[in-house]
Amino acid sequence: MSSFPEQQPDSWIEVDLTRNIPQKNSPDKITILRHLLYFVLTFVSVAVMGAIFFVGHSATAESFLDIVIWEGVIFAALLLGFLGTHEFGHYYAAVYHRVSASLPYFIPLPLISPIGTVGAVIKIKEQIRDTIKLFDIGVSGPLAGFVVSLVILIIGFSTLPDVEYLNNFAQHEEVVNYVQEHGEFPDDPIVPEGAEIIMMGETLLYSFLASFFDKAPPMWEMYHYPFLLAGWLGLFFTALNLLPVGQLDGGHILYSLIGFKKHRVVARLFFGLMVTLSGFAAIPLLSALLENTFPAGLRFSWLLWGIISFWIFSKAYFRHPIWTLAVWTVSLIITTSVFLLADNINFGSGYSVWLFFTFFVLFFVKIEHPPVMFEQELTPGRKVIGWITMFIFILCISPTPIYIQT
Repeated sequence: MSSFPEQQPDSWIEVDLTRNIPQKNSPDKITILRHLLYFVLTFVSVAVMGAIFFVGHSATAESFLDIVIWEGVIFAALLLGFLGTHEFGHYYAAVYHRVSASLPYFIPLPLISPIGTVGAVIKIKEQIRDTIKLFDIGVSGPLAGFVVSLVILIIGFSTLPDVEYLNNFAQHEEVVNYVQEHGEFPDDPIVPEGAEIIMMGETLLYSFLASFFDKAPPMWEMYHYPFLLAGWLGLFFTALNLLPVGQLDGGHILYSLIGFKKHRVVARLFFGLMVTLSGFAAIPLLSALLENTFPAGLRFSWLLWGIISFWIFSKAYFRHPIWTLAVWTVSLIITTSVFLLADNINFGSGYSVWLFFTFFVLFFVKIEHPPVMFEQELTPGRKVIGWITMFIFILCISPTPIYIQT
């Protein structure tokens, strides 16, 4: 409130100075409806795509609508419950620190994404000026989402149906018969000749939880169980957000823990690891694309990847000669050694995810975290939470997250 000077008592007028000033994190009705529409579209997209590719009882359902209503809706509710908790964790931390932020944007992507979405995001609308706020906003999302995905997994493992459940899916008779005869799942997938199956990568945490349950399905059957698939995807998205580079959640957290200079070193080394894993997908892919043009095949694709990866490191490290040459040399030596010693590494072996994320980080996320205005030392409690979150990243990450096996 304010008023005019006292020497004009007969003309006092109260003035609301905040009437026309936009309030932080106070979305209007149109904004709320728009975000709600994105959520509904994403929910429908996830329910339909999830039912088609993963959890739909295709062998026993009377209609596709039955599949979507039961399995698809359950899966969508679980996955979007995780995504919403993760993003609202960021949002409420931003509200607490009075940092302007958008409501979560849920991103529907039917047909292109087999799960119907690529996740959800919030937009921070102003610069975060100190590491306390940066840490709190960065860590709140992964921690909240991790708890939800962990609860989903525990419920899923605790309520596993008998193996006959898999008869709801086409071409699973042999698997069911094997389990009934031997009391356990086979070590290798049982699929018709020429068929393809989806392989989910094991993580330390998922494998640890699965070890307590005798009925736990192998990774090549896990995706038929809505709770297990949603929980695993929760761990997967948590790990991706915790990559310690750029302005991902992991970048925010690690930057707040160790500061700009040390984080720059860690981020550059970790990006080198990402490019190395990318090579396990890129070299076979280049070989397949060029096999009719260059008879040398794998050798030529290795040379071409060497050139491409050198350009990647040069761009990522701002043409710093020592960093570029050193990390590029080590990366190429590791990639070459693995190809010489290992068998059956191909583009579909799960490393293709890292090829995508290498370019995503290079062009959008960036490797180094931009410096904040005030680097404050975190409180002891925040430091403990930060390092626990980095440990969660190790528990949730897989070198080969998801791939197709013939």
